[in-house]
Amino acid sequence: MNAIEKAQAAGWRKIYFNIGTIPYWAVHIAAVVGLWLTGFTWVGVAWLVGGFYARIFFVTAGYHRYFSHRSYKTSRWFQFLLALGATATVQKGPLWWAHHHRHHHRRSDMDDDIHSVKQGGFWWAHMGWFLADDFEATDYDKIKDMAKYPELRFLDKFHVLVPIALGVITYFAFGAVALWWGFFAATVLSWHGTFTINSMMHTVGRQRYESKDESRNTLTLAILTMGEGWHNNHHYYQVSCRQGFRWWQIDLTFYILKVLSWFRIVSDLRAPPRHIIEARRKHDRAEPDSSSNSSAGARPHVA
Repeated sequence: MNAIEKAQAAGWRKIYFNIGTIPYWAVHIAAVVGLWLTGFTWVGVAWLVGGFYARIFFVTAGYHRYFSHRSYKTSRWFQFLLALGATATVQKGPLWWAHHHRHHHRRSDMDDDIHSVKQGGFWWAHMGWFLADDFEATDYDKIKDMAKYPELRFLDKFHVLVPIALGVITYFAFGAVALWWGFFAATVLSWHGTFTINSMMHTVGRQRYESKDESRNTLTLAILTMGEGWHNNHHYYQVSCRQGFRWWQIDLTFYILKVLSWFRIVSDLRAPPRHIIEARRKHDRAEPDSSSNSSAGARPHVA
C-alpha cells in the first residue's frame, strides 16, 4: 500500500473534514459571509483582484520558481521577503511547499506522486493531499539548500502566524471590506487557483512535449495563475524561470521578475535553450523534423 492508498483508506470524511481542516473550511465560510455582509462594491473587487494576484505571484515566483526550482538567484533579504509573502498565502511553509513539489517532479504521476490525478483522482490532487494529515511533515534532508537558513525554518515551523498577522493588519489598517474581499475571499481564490495546477493541468489542455506524465498547457489558466498554466512546458524543462516558452505564451510572473532583474533585485533568470523551445511536438515525434537540431529530444532537467 503506497502513501496515497494509505491516506485514502481513512475515508473521504476523515481527509476533508477533520479537526485540522476546520480553519480551511472556516476561511471559505468567512469569504462567503463577508461578501454577503458587505455587498457588491467596486472597492471590494479591487481588493479581491489585487489580493488574489499578489498571492499568486508569491506562490509562483517564491514557492515554485525560486524555492522549489532555484530558477533564478536573489539576495538573502529578498529571499526572506519571498518566503514571507508566500507564507501569507496560507499554503504552509516555504520548506514544506518546496519539499513536496520537488518530490512531485521526481515522481510525477507515478505511484508515489502524492498529488497526482492519475494516482488519487481529481479532488485528491486538487486539495485532498493538502488537507490530509499524512503529509504534514517537512523532510529537511530533501531540501538542504534551503533548510540551512534559520529564518526559513522559523517560517516553516510557525507559518500560521504570518496569515493571522496579515488578517489583523488588513482589518485595522484598511477596514472590513479589505478584510472580507482582500483577505478571506482572495485567499480562497488563490488556494483554488494554485490547486488547479495539480488537478486541471494534468487533465485539461494540450501536451506539446513528451514529459512522461500528464502535464498540459492551457492559456486560460496561464493568465489566471500568472504563467503556471504552461505546465507541460515546465515539466519538460523544469529549471526555466520562464514557463511561457513562446513569445505569445503569456507569463506575467516572468515579466515581473525580468523587471526586478533590471534593478538587480534578482539575477540569472534561467531560460529554455533554443533546442528545448523548438523540440518536436509530442504527437509529431514519429515524423522527421529538419527544423530542430540533434538535441531536440533532450530530456527535461529535474531540479
